[in-house]
Order: sequence, then C-alpha cells, then structure tokens
Amino acid sequence: MTRPAERHIPHSEEADEAIRGFNAMTGHAYVAYDFAEYYGSRSLDEFAREAARPARPRVADITRDELVEIVGRLLAADPESDYYLLLLKANAPHPGVGDLVFHASDGIQDASAEEIVNEALNYRPIAL
Repeated sequence: MTRPAERHIPHSEEADEAIRGFNAMTGHAYVAYDFAEYYGSRSLDEFAREAARPARPRVADITRDELVEIVGRLLAADPESDYYLLLLKANAPHPGVGDLVFHASDGIQDASAEEIVNEALNYRPIAL
C-alpha cells in the first residue's frame, strides 16, 4: 500500500530488501514509511512490540481455557490488550469476536470471559 508521504521518505534498495525480508518472516506488510513515521500514532516501544510479534499469531492447538484467559485479560484492560485482541481474532472462529468483548449485544451484555468464549466458539458460518 502506498501512503501519500511515502515517496518523500529517503530509503535505499538495501533497506527495501531488509523490510521485505522482515515482512516475509513475520507476516507484516510494512513499508519504509511505517518505520519512518510510526511516531504519529504510537511510541517507539509500542511500534517495536508490534513489529516483533507475528502479524497473525495463530496457535494451532489453542484451548478453550487459553481463550478464556485472553478474553479475561481484555476485560481487565491489560496493558498488552492490543496484542491479546490480535491473538483472539486470529484464533477464534467468530468473525466479530472483538465486538463480543467490547460491544456486546443484548444477549451477552456484561458477560463473563467464559460466556464470551462460549459464544465465539458456538459460531457457525452460514453455508451459501
């Protein structure tokens, strides 16, 4: 994705190659602009944490209890909530699992972490 100011960021082919390699290893889609302008929306520590983690942290054998722990941390506003939300979205079948946690419908208003996970795991896509 080309960003408006990206053409004004000085970088070399060597830097572009390093970024491509980094993206291949982590699943991210960073461009030079992301590294030059991260401070517009987050601190260097926040950007480094984001970049160091996989883009889609899929856990092949995640358990219900682990999902409950993740939702519990989100409900408790853990300092690492951004990562826990990414982890939950990558591992729960419900396409709106974040909304179940933060914008619950009347059916699960004030739900516990267990109830939210039950709802997320009970989701079945509609076959078309």
